[in-house]
Amino acid sequence: MPGRTDESLPTLTLIDTPIWRREGGILKSRIVTWEPSEEFIRNNHVINTALQTMYIMADLGPYGKLGYKKYEHVLCTLKVDSNGVITVKPDFTGSRGPYRIETDGEKQELWKYTIDNVSSLAQPEEEEREQRVFKDLYGRHKEYLNSLVGTDFETTVPGALRLFVNGEVVSAQGYEFDNLYVHFFVELPTTSWSSPAFQQLSGITQTCATKSLGMDNVAYFSYPFTFEASFLHEDESAGALPAWPVLYCEVLSLDYWQRCRVEGYGAVVLPATPGSHTLTVSTWRPLELGPVAELRRVFIGGSLELEDLSYVRVPATFKGERLSRFGLRTETTGSVTFRLHCLQQSRAFLESSSLRKRLRSVLDCLEGFSQQSSIHGVLEAFRRARRRMQEARESLPQDLGSPSGATVS
Repeated sequence: MPGRTDESLPTLTLIDTPIWRREGGILKSRIVTWEPSEEFIRNNHVINTALQTMYIMADLGPYGKLGYKKYEHVLCTLKVDSNGVITVKPDFTGSRGPYRIETDGEKQELWKYTIDNVSSLAQPEEEEREQRVFKDLYGRHKEYLNSLVGTDFETTVPGALRLFVNGEVVSAQGYEFDNLYVHFFVELPTTSWSSPAFQQLSGITQTCATKSLGMDNVAYFSYPFTFEASFLHEDESAGALPAWPVLYCEVLSLDYWQRCRVEGYGAVVLPATPGSHTLTVSTWRPLELGPVAELRRVFIGGSLELEDLSYVRVPATFKGERLSRFGLRTETTGSVTFRLHCLQQSRAFLESSSLRKRLRSVLDCLEGFSQQSSIHGVLEAFRRARRRMQEARESLPQDLGSPSGATVS
């Protein structure tokens, strides 16, 4: 029973009349809930079962003011679903201290009460029945989840590798103007790569204002994108490394008159290893000499732009052996940060004897492709260190290289 800390104060009157309400079997008049509560969100993310709710309430009003809604307080909420599961909130007091209620008004009052389970212990047959009810409930919930997910997973064709990328345009920093947005697209190599017909390999972010962070102005986009591609290994040569998709990006700014300015171009090869990767793409833009060109870019627009964005790296239409960019003047601008989560799927190419005879599978090629840049970097660092040692040795005086006390004739 609820108690009071002061015996001289008014006693507590309980309203123990059960208030029943069905929450799952009535038609709601409001189709859209504009301000859902946390309990509403939590209840609508699980299986909607019929509930019966009972409230145990207390009227804490002073003498002569009983029955007013503002003095009513909920002490305990009991919910029973169609499966016979009872939920008590708040929980039984047990070893913890009593619950507290503080009233507002001219004279603040403190009430303490406990919730105890005084029911008799369940018999063994009742416990077995309860276990059967829980087992049946969990079994039906598992069947419901299986119906949503399914049991059959799509597999790749023999000799193919599927690439799934869940990416995010995180931010852009270091640019001259405000109100930035990023246009990006993924270029698949023309040989051995394909994507589903419904797949969209390009996107454009929202316009985002920048904020000062240290010495740079940063625009945070948090723009998600996803795509899927398939690679079919056809080159049997042992030294061939597969070409990998390239992510191109173009950063633009929007001025007061809704005119677009090119802030930079950039490109990066997608990671060849699965997992989470954070990539920072440095960008540049074409530059015209003279102050007139810069004034035109700031005030009336009309700066240089690339007709083909793939020219940032190697154009898809290029067929020669050497690509010349002689005469193209550029200026380094800011950078764009991408966060990529890559997933690869393959059947390991073990379905036929002819595929087993390959000296290198696609996975081996990908491992060499991902390690190639790091190996080159280590070798180049070793060459630089060896060159510095040789230069230092040559710069030493000749007498330091001879034994002490020896006479050089």
